[in-house]
Amino acid sequence: MNTLKKIKVYLIAGEPSGDLLGSRLMRALREKTSANVEFYGIGGDTMESEGLKSLFDISELAVMGIVEVIPSIPRVLRRISQTVADIKLKQPDIVVTIDSWSFCSRIHKALRKENLPIKQLHYVAPQVWAWKKRRAKTMYKYIDELLTLLPNEPQYFTKHHLKTVFVGHPVIESEALHADGKEFRRQYDIPDEKQIICILPGSRHNEVSKLLPDFLQSAQMLTELNPDIYFALPTVKTVAKRVKKMLKNTDLPIVVVNNERDRYNAFQASSAAIAASGTVALELAMCNVPHIIAYKVSPLTYVLAKHLVKIKYVNLTNIMLNRGVVPELLQENCTPQKIVKEILELLKNGEAYEKQMEGFREVKAYLSCGNQTPSQNAADEILRLIGCC
Repeated sequence: MNTLKKIKVYLIAGEPSGDLLGSRLMRALREKTSANVEFYGIGGDTMESEGLKSLFDISELAVMGIVEVIPSIPRVLRRISQTVADIKLKQPDIVVTIDSWSFCSRIHKALRKENLPIKQLHYVAPQVWAWKKRRAKTMYKYIDELLTLLPNEPQYFTKHHLKTVFVGHPVIESEALHADGKEFRRQYDIPDEKQIICILPGSRHNEVSKLLPDFLQSAQMLTELNPDIYFALPTVKTVAKRVKKMLKNTDLPIVVVNNERDRYNAFQASSAAIAASGTVALELAMCNVPHIIAYKVSPLTYVLAKHLVKIKYVNLTNIMLNRGVVPELLQENCTPQKIVKEILELLKNGEAYEKQMEGFREVKAYLSCGNQTPSQNAADEILRLIGCC
């Protein structure tokens, strides 16, 4: 690419899954521009490892649930004002927001009011096929383009005057696919014949508070049934302190890891996993790790969600395939007893295991898009939008 002035890209990722997408996008943009790009904005550990100096710690935004988010509103509003002011100061060529539409939409709306000569793009479509379908009708007012992860999503937005492009799901380029389970065992002195169960209680404080006690009780029950089982608990910066505090008095054979390499090595070493709902479940599917989804929120959030959400499943694998491949233990069904029952079934490597492996093969084919990686496709769209290709 031939240009004298460095391209200035302002990236905003509001939670760890978006942070991971952002880091891959940064690498792709650097590659596509021969490093003729500068990054500003908001991100987590992985984006910072790619050279971003985050405006503030994204853990402040990591709140999930209709009711749970209310106490955080004043702080979030302050951060929105701070972010808009920083964008005006930096004057980037483009603002790219990643997922977290509730937060990012407010940034885009505020920027539109300023009438700045800055392109605005959102990466990861809000799940309008599940709830809040009306959002699809108004997004064109606030952004110039939308990039989606699923091939069925553009249809919801293009009919409402918004240029929308399916770029593929970055989970198919996950570093987890190239990780080394044997290295994980060597590093933590776990014999090859011992089974490892991966525990993934989420990346938000309220998720960990609600889920980890049940997950740990499940682990305790599993060790009573099989004393040779080990556990791996990958965590992220946003909740690492809370996780370690909650584990302080446990005597479980559990390895806690908080870096990306160990996290993915743990995936490859695991015979099964207990996971909160989210992108991590797709990563497990890409690694062929059989797993169950266990999740619960406050009773009021659950009641409201039942009225608002119009889908049969919460796990993306099940949603894409329109069948229950991965067990979902939600709300009152999220109990240690039911978790243990489902995990034991998967460890038999029988019908339940094979059902998941077949489903994972279908999902991998569904999520791919062209010869490039999804991040490279996304980088191309960003550069095209600002007139650099």
